[in-house]
Amino acid sequence: MIRFLAPLIGLLIALPAWAEIKIQEVTSPGGIRAWLVEDHSIPFTALELRFRGGTSLDDPDKRGAVYLMSGLLEEGAGDMDSRTYARALESLAASIGYRATDDSVAISAQFLTENRDDAVELLRTTIQQPRFDQDAIDRVRAQVLSGLRSEQTDPNDIAGEAFAKMAYGDHPYGSNGKGSIDSVSALTRDDIIDAYKGVFAKDRLYVGAVGDITPEELGALLDNLLSDLPETGKPIPGNAEVTIPGGVTVVEFDTPQSVALFGQKGIDRDDPDFFAAYILNHIIGGGGFESRLMQEVREKRGLTYGVGTYLVPKDLASVYLGSVSSANDRIAQAIEVIGDEWRRAATEGLTQKELDDAKTYLTGAYPLRFDGNAQIAGIMVGMQMEDLPIDYIATRNDKVNAVTLDEVNRVAAELLDPDGLHFVVVGKPEGLETTN
Repeated sequence: MIRFLAPLIGLLIALPAWAEIKIQEVTSPGGIRAWLVEDHSIPFTALELRFRGGTSLDDPDKRGAVYLMSGLLEEGAGDMDSRTYARALESLAASIGYRATDDSVAISAQFLTENRDDAVELLRTTIQQPRFDQDAIDRVRAQVLSGLRSEQTDPNDIAGEAFAKMAYGDHPYGSNGKGSIDSVSALTRDDIIDAYKGVFAKDRLYVGAVGDITPEELGALLDNLLSDLPETGKPIPGNAEVTIPGGVTVVEFDTPQSVALFGQKGIDRDDPDFFAAYILNHIIGGGGFESRLMQEVREKRGLTYGVGTYLVPKDLASVYLGSVSSANDRIAQAIEVIGDEWRRAATEGLTQKELDDAKTYLTGAYPLRFDGNAQIAGIMVGMQMEDLPIDYIATRNDKVNAVTLDEVNRVAAELLDPDGLHFVVVGKPEGLETTN
């Protein structure tokens, strides 16, 4: 059975072309909503469950509780300890994975049609009856602590934590969702149970399914899987107040190469100008070797191996970030060039050729995201969480193509804030000092 699953997963790219993906909205008899792409060509189904809230639900003095809890869901449930659970999952040739981010706890499951009932029952047990055995807590806690200690010596992680604290302050976004060494060390089993109760509730649930399952079968599956969950969970925090003053923060770290994380206030995903901003970012720093920053910082001046930017529209705040690394004696020049390009784009705008090339790339690359059941299920859940229409996949490229040069240049002038751009530099940069 297990030998059969690997080649089967490899065949998942044989799904219908992305433009032909037909999403159905399904409501179970018990009232659970889901989006479904029905495809019976392969006896296999991918199921994505996502609960809004994520590590942001942690109390200030319990940071890391949700992250640790999510890592414990596959460490035993019901009458199964961790080893028994692992053997049961392997015997079904199924896959179940859990992950926690700032804004959600996600469960991804894939299973063969012939094993669907048993796989779903196993999944149900992990969601409804997690054991949280103390030996499992201690083992997974040790893994988390090891990762946190490693992050303390990683310049990228150091920069990320410093920038988040500056940008988000006391909001949960302002500290590591994995927690700190002190907070994770102090977490008790009761804290883990409280985190579990806060996350798993129907009022924050989003579901996507792709594969060999009918709407009726999916409805029955969801009621069996989730109907016993409480109606409401822990309140989600309010929006973060983003505070990013322009300037430089230097974090001393003994390394021959400095790492810089830079950013400013961003744009929300539901903003009418989001697609213009999305294209703008691609041209400035999101488009790989063709982006302006790669051309100016790497190709023309040889200051870095790589520089990039990306929009980060989280549920409770939005920022616009980028990163670059360079030798300690060259990072100041790299930062100067980035600032100049930020200002040039804001004041002079972009060209029609840059816009056309970006549209060609972004519309051509979009279908590549739909290369398997699990990927499509995840995309559908993301669409629901962002309140996008059910036909978004079919219309997304039209929205990209509809953006005009005037719109992009207006958004560049409004969004880009050269004076509000802040650089957190980790290393021993020459010619740079903390400015505020």
